[in-house]
This record gives sequence, C-alpha cells and structure tokens, in this order.
Amino acid sequence: MPWRRRRPLRTRLALAATAAVALVAVGVCAAAFFVVRGALYRQLDLNLTQSARLAAQRNPDSGPGTLSGECRFLAAPACAEVVPADPASDPAAPYLLPVAPAARAVAAGTKAPYYTSIVHAGHPARMLTTDYTKGRALQVALRADSVEDGIEEAAWWLALTAAAGMLLAALLGYWVARTGLAPVTRLTATAERIAATRDPRHRIELPPPGPGRGAEDEVTRLAGSFNTMLGELEQSVTAQRRLVADASHELRTPLTALRTNAELLARGERLTAGQRERASLALGRQLREVTGLVNDLIELARDEEPQLLVEQVRLAPLVEYCVGAARAHWPGVEFRVRAQEEVVVAGVPARLSRLLGNLLDNAAKFSPAGAEVEVDLTVRGAGGGAGGAEVTVRDHGPGIAEGDLPYVFDRFYRAGAARALPGSGLGLAMARQIARAHRAELTAEAAPGGGAMFRLTFGAGE
Repeated sequence: MPWRRRRPLRTRLALAATAAVALVAVGVCAAAFFVVRGALYRQLDLNLTQSARLAAQRNPDSGPGTLSGECRFLAAPACAEVVPADPASDPAAPYLLPVAPAARAVAAGTKAPYYTSIVHAGHPARMLTTDYTKGRALQVALRADSVEDGIEEAAWWLALTAAAGMLLAALLGYWVARTGLAPVTRLTATAERIAATRDPRHRIELPPPGPGRGAEDEVTRLAGSFNTMLGELEQSVTAQRRLVADASHELRTPLTALRTNAELLARGERLTAGQRERASLALGRQLREVTGLVNDLIELARDEEPQLLVEQVRLAPLVEYCVGAARAHWPGVEFRVRAQEEVVVAGVPARLSRLLGNLLDNAAKFSPAGAEVEVDLTVRGAGGGAGGAEVTVRDHGPGIAEGDLPYVFDRFYRAGAARALPGSGLGLAMARQIARAHRAELTAEAAPGGGAMFRLTFGAGE
C-alpha cells in the first residue's frame, strides 16, 4: 500500500510491535472482564438457588401468588411467587415479578429452570424460574445492584489497564524499533557517507566480541558482511588507483620515445637513409612494446581469467612446446628439460602456454650468456594426474634479493637489477593470475647455488 511505502521502516516496525502488544493487552482485558462478570453472576445465581430452596421449604404447597418480599431494598429478602401453568388459575392480585410464557412452560414441566436479568421497581434484578409443585413454578428474584456496580467498576479498571498496556506497547515498540534497527541506521549512514565522499574506508561500528554475548543476530551479521564488502571495495579501489598510476608511469617513457621517433621521421628529408632506417626500426620496436604493454594491462585490469573451455591438458608436450618457442626467442640461452610423460591437469592450453612462456622469458632474460635454464616437470606422489603436478623453472642469474621476494609478482614491480632490462614488469603478475585461475600456486625462491627458481604447483590446496 502507498502509505506503507511512505512511512520509514522504523515507524512501520514500531507500529507493528505496538499493534501486536496492544492487541494482546486488549484481548487479555476483555477476557478478564468476561471472567469477572461471569463469576459475579454465578455467585448471584447461587444465592438465588439457595433462596428458592428456602422459599420452597417454608411454603411447601402454596397456591399461585406472591410468597414474600418486594425486592425494593438491597437488604430486603428475596421476592418469591408461585406461577401456575394455566393462566386461568392466576390470582386476582397482580404478580410482583414478570411472568413470561417460559415460566408457564417450566410450571408445566416442558422446560428446564432458567435464570434471567430483569428490571424491577427501577432497579436491576436477577430472577430464577424453577419447578415448584406439579403444575406450578417458583420465581425468585434478588436485587443485582452490587453485581452491576462490580461489573461496571471492573470494566473501568480493565479499560484503564488496557489503555496503560497500549501506551506501554507504544513505548516498547518505539524502543524495539530504535534498538533493533540501530545497526541498519548506522549502515545507512555509512552508505550515504561513502556515496557523498566516495571514500570506502568508512566502516560500521560493531559491538566488540566478548564472552557472554551469545550468537550475533541477523542485523549485526549484515553489518559485518557490509564491512567486509567495504574492505573488498577499498582494496579494489586501491588496486585500481595503483594500476592507473603505475600504468601512466610505465607508458610515459615509451610514448615519449614514440613521439620523438615520429617527429624525427616527419623530418625525413634531413636524415640519411641509415638514420631513417634506424628511426623506423626503433619506432616499430617501441610500438610493439606499447602494444604488448596495453594488452597486458587489459588482461590484468579484468582481475580475473575469462571463462574459456577447460580441457585435460598433458603437461609434458605443453612444456616442450613452450621451451621450443623460448629457444627460438632466446637463441643465446640453453634450455634443459626434464619432463614426466603421464602428467595431466585440467586447464586452458593457451593460458597455460602464456604462463609458462612468461616464466621462461623471465628466466632467459636474467641468465648470463651460455648459462642454462632448467625446466623440471615432476609429480608429487604416486601416479600421474592433476593431484600433484609441479613445474619448476630455474635460472643461474643474479637471483632474487631477500627484500624483493614478497614483491616479485606485483604489477610493474621491478627489482634494482632489472631496471635496465627490457620488459614492463607485468609478466610475473599475469603468470600468477593465470595460475590462480587454474587453482595452482606460483611461488618464487632463491635457488641453491645462485639464481632464481619459480615453482608452479597444481592441486596445492587439495
């Protein structure tokens, strides 16, 4: 309904809690009223029964007419009269109490005794009509003023109790809404603050964990999940900003060189043929570097591997193929391969080739002339399969300094020894991203005797 949508959630929750508690309070008070009313009337009916028994004992065989009392005063005795089944037998004097056809039926024995509320001489009264002797009925009445007053007083007190209960219900409903929705209010305020400042470092304040607090409720868990989401968002934004900053820094140098060579070629009439050829070759090389850098940035910016067709890949032929491509690209480096034939993993051949190619290029780049790059494919455990395949790539170059080991897979990170070498600093970052997409672990370590070793382990977490 429109009015529900316009009201705040706290107001709707308070109204719902108030209505629920108020309904219970009113229901309990109404039930109590009927219980008190019934108890008072039962007591009065019991007195009428005793009065009828006494009247019958005192007048065992009396004719139709009034037996006793007028029911005009509270202290007066009960009114009693005998009513015949046949109206023709009525006395000449009028009856004090009203005689209904039902009373004639009781006198005739066709109806059971009954109680009824009447008004006599301007006062409320209660009357019992019961059997007396054959063909006659006995009617006994008592003033009901005290009963009516008691019922009225009980009604007033119960109405006040219901009103107090409804007021208390409203206060409790407001308190429940405010307390229960406090984390939601903080969550909303935090979301609005983030939207206004575009700063995901804000967090929702949560109660500190401690003994005796019990399990967290759903709203607190929601706030905790929101804080976790904000943490992930902050990491993503930070990584995005760092990527943009690093990319702009890395692109500045090749773009400057491209612009210089392009301007140089634009004045080609002033250059010799050799100068134009060198400038043209440099321009082509720089274009390829920038193209490769941009392609790597596009892949890394996705921060996830595309969902390609996964198949069973035999690692030994794949390693041989990648090593062959590396030999063609690095003719001055020796590559030695030790591969086990029956090793199969689930993956995408093109992406695994890119991973191994990046590791081989990195090893060849740091290998001195005539040194070997060792590639080993082993199985950790008995039998082949995807459970424990491991590929290691080792070079005999300067190795990785202890302080550089935690950062070798970061984007654009380049150690001091690698600053003068070609490359963008994205190859190892891309290799780790591909490894994680294949549920593999890629680590770097210092090789025994010098050099660096990269270890690719499939099924490390299984």
